[in-house]
Amino acid sequence: MNGRNAFIKYSFFINSLVFIIKFFPSKFNKFIWNSIQNLHGKIGIGLRYCLLKASINTCGVNVSIGPYVEINNWKDLSVGDNVSIHSHCYIEALGGVEIGNDVSIAQACSIFSVNHTWKDPNVPIKYNEINLAKVIIMDDVWVGSSCKILSGVTIGKRSVIGAGAVVTKNVDGNSLYGGVPAKKIKSI
Repeated sequence: MNGRNAFIKYSFFINSLVFIIKFFPSKFNKFIWNSIQNLHGKIGIGLRYCLLKASINTCGVNVSIGPYVEINNWKDLSVGDNVSIHSHCYIEALGGVEIGNDVSIAQACSIFSVNHTWKDPNVPIKYNEINLAKVIIMDDVWVGSSCKILSGVTIGKRSVIGAGAVVTKNVDGNSLYGGVPAKKIKSI
């Protein structure tokens, strides 16, 4: 049974659980999220999906969140249909993160929608003002393992980001990017 069929089969149960979770405060839901980080298999994926759907801006169907995924600023995250975010990923959504449909984000990736400035020389960089800039990952994108996607980046439709890449600028659609910083390798 694929993910979409499983969602349809269990949609009443899933939607009921999501409805109940929405009544709990976000700090409690974050506590539960952290408590089930090490749950593997269908139960872990199902519970993380219900918590995610109840807590973020928008969440599609057939979304798989692996163990040990950390999400900050949930309300600023939107996730489409048929999305998989594999284990040990980190998403900082304060500036806004939009993930389209049919996206796969491999293990140990990081997505940042915030960035430090260094404008005031009298203040340590870590205490300087931060810039918020939305990250958009369009439909049909594959992000390889251990990638870093920095604030203000849009990744075009049907693109592949090679493992270990650091994406600092917009990515064209129908393209393969790789390297540090990521550069276009070829059109696909």
